Amino acid sequence: MSVAEPMGDTTAAPTRSRRRERRPERRAGAAAPAYITRRIPTYELLGEEALARIEDTADRILEEIGIDFRGGDDRAIELWREAGAEVDDERVRFPRGLVRQVLSTAPAEFVHHARNPARSVRIGGDAVVFAPAYGSPFVMDLDQGRRYGTMDDFRNFVKLAYASPWLHHSGGTVCEPTDVAVNKRHLDMVYAHIRHSDKAYLGSVTAEERAEDSVEMTRILFGAGFLESNCAIMGNFNVNSPLVWDATMTQGIRAYARANQGTIIVPFILGGAMGPVTNAGAIAQAHAETLVGCALSQLERPGAPTIYGNFLSSMSLRSGSPTFGTPEPALGSLVVGQLARRAGLPLRCSGAFTTSKLPDAQSMMESVTSMHAAVQCGANYILHAAGFLDGLLSMSYEKFVLDADFCGALHTYLAGVTVDDTTLALDAFREVGPGNHFFGCAHTMANYETAFWDSELSDNTTFEQWSEAGGEDSMVRANKRWKRILAEVEDPPIDPAVDEALRDFVTRRKGSMPDAWY
Repeated sequence: MSVAEPMGDTTAAPTRSRRRERRPERRAGAAAPAYITRRIPTYELLGEEALARIEDTADRILEEIGIDFRGGDDRAIELWREAGAEVDDERVRFPRGLVRQVLSTAPAEFVHHARNPARSVRIGGDAVVFAPAYGSPFVMDLDQGRRYGTMDDFRNFVKLAYASPWLHHSGGTVCEPTDVAVNKRHLDMVYAHIRHSDKAYLGSVTAEERAEDSVEMTRILFGAGFLESNCAIMGNFNVNSPLVWDATMTQGIRAYARANQGTIIVPFILGGAMGPVTNAGAIAQAHAETLVGCALSQLERPGAPTIYGNFLSSMSLRSGSPTFGTPEPALGSLVVGQLARRAGLPLRCSGAFTTSKLPDAQSMMESVTSMHAAVQCGANYILHAAGFLDGLLSMSYEKFVLDADFCGALHTYLAGVTVDDTTLALDAFREVGPGNHFFGCAHTMANYETAFWDSELSDNTTFEQWSEAGGEDSMVRANKRWKRILAEVEDPPIDPAVDEALRDFVTRRKGSMPDAWY
């Protein structure tokens, strides 16, 4: 597995040229950082004794209770049997230490290559990568309201992610294109990521053959031999919590792993439904489920890149409805970060979670709670960083650009505080002296363009100026912004021969099967 540094500017602080390139009329992504290099420490919430107890509980879950492998992936069960696990029909129990032994071949970090080398991202270590939300069947905007997503919507969100310098990755199923047959839409989705963006992307996971199609399209893009030693596509796989891995997911994990491509292993636990209501118990369950999924990738192909993922959330115990952006899962993310580092695996955690039905104050309050937990816990790959609304049932155009704007602020937050002769500003104190202001001094004039984060969407005028200009709230401003971006963004160039080969592959695969809507 290649771990060479990707090309491009990887600094976190905004620069004058980067600020200019934020404008949609410029070429999208130019001069933006390929990913963030973390310059602040992670938050270590629990001490050694508490972490050891959680790990011990996870070991006991695996050893005493076990995990079911359902749906007919006999090869996955056989791999565990060969590794030394105890197999009883679909139930697999894991002797203490076995899973960690298997995981010893998993890389602690790796490069996820993009077709534009300057857009490749590093996964692991002190790298932080933001990607759009994933999986919503509905889309939403202020003009048309809530509706089923289409392929046009999918392409729009890919373009919005490409146009944003604050999102480093194109994501995967940014919304479900429900106007395309279920068994064929993955072909259009992967092609859209390739054609309308030059950032790294995720492929399909909904069937083994769809995973294989996604990998094959990536081989066409990068060349047949490139994937043998480099990660150029990843898949995002969910555990069927509690304690079940189904064949659709395990076959997909093995398909990506045997091609030496990345797998993101993610339990989806709503406390009180798919896991205990208590945080520590849900974290122990998630740790057990995640490690087993990551280890399966190593049984299929030792050294294949894999990411320790987590999706902890809560629920309303009065109504049974899921809740997102609440404090308990945010605290859980901090602990999960510690566990992932102890396991030596890259981390995917949190996102801009919310159950709000509009891109309103509730949505941003909940999303900021989750996103701050993600950056503080040490997450390396943050899926759902933009667009998440309605408990992930809806992908919102307005929320997308609001979230992307906040991701820009997080670039500055993660850059930390630089202490040197320039930032200590002693010469400015000498020039200004007591009782005067710094507004026009030499130090301010030399540094004002990069001194502070400047939001694209926030209004910082006086009330009178804001009112005279129309009194627009953030949702209205966001509505205008995404429309302007889509009107002005241009697709990145692509080799015509490669594009023709990809379109030919899509046409042949679609023609080889009838439409299926399930």
